[in-house]
Amino acid sequence: MLYDEKPLKSDKDQRNIFIAYLFLTFGIVCIGFSAIFVKFAGVSGFVSAFYRLFFAGCVIIPWWILSKKPLPEKRVLCFILLGGLFFAIDLVLWNTSLLFTSAATSTLLANSAPIWVAFGALFVFKEKLPPRFWPGLTIALLGGSILVGLNLWRSLTFNKGDALALSAGFFYAAYLMITQKMRAKVDTLTFMTFAVSSGLIILFCTNLVSGTSFFNYPKKTWLPLIALGLITHVGGWLSINYALGYLKATRASVTLLAQAIVTAILAIPLLHEPLHVNQITGGILILSGIYMVNQRRKPFDKNR
Repeated sequence: MLYDEKPLKSDKDQRNIFIAYLFLTFGIVCIGFSAIFVKFAGVSGFVSAFYRLFFAGCVIIPWWILSKKPLPEKRVLCFILLGGLFFAIDLVLWNTSLLFTSAATSTLLANSAPIWVAFGALFVFKEKLPPRFWPGLTIALLGGSILVGLNLWRSLTFNKGDALALSAGFFYAAYLMITQKMRAKVDTLTFMTFAVSSGLIILFCTNLVSGTSFFNYPKKTWLPLIALGLITHVGGWLSINYALGYLKATRASVTLLAQAIVTAILAIPLLHEPLHVNQITGGILILSGIYMVNQRRKPFDKNR
């Protein structure tokens, strides 16, 4: 049984899981800054996505080279590069969806990733999900829709932007699933190095095709872009990818919905946006769903 509900085998297992959740929590806080930095930068979504990976790569790639870690085996490397491709596609689709639909609808549909991860776990990885996973996921997603203030009547229509955002959630889920499997075979830094490299190439080509400028931005734009790369991607995704070496993607994907709560809280002092009743209510529901999904923990076989 791949998704076991038995007690953890040892104190070491418990410690590993505890540390993994600490890293996951830290990562969620870091990626919670993402929307803030993008808003401060004030550039197109394609440009911010490119520089997010560019500045992250400026740290991660030399770090990997200096660490003198071996290359992954060919099959593993191909899957890691595919994961980076999926992450880049997720960014491109989500940023594009914002041109055709509301930010609230786009955010909610892009956060459908836990649903895709759950189906992938069931039908691809053949995992057995605990019965409480589905009610927990439902509560968390309901909380997300309330938090972003989604107009339910508006959601009855489905346009091009909605389709793009939903597709973004699918590729986000694919990235999380690949990360879980590949982290069982390589260390976090190696995974990040090649995932960032492949994603960076895709985003560079995307910007070339779209005709957007890579330069000629005011000085105030560059600091948020650097922070987006260093805080959101290096700090955030390095931590999350580490945690995915010990946690199931199903649980992690639901827990990542807490990013919306972090962003809403950060927006109070940074963007001077007050919390509203729907955000408080939605946040409580998200946390309730996350708690339900993560009640009991058990690591799985891994090679760190």
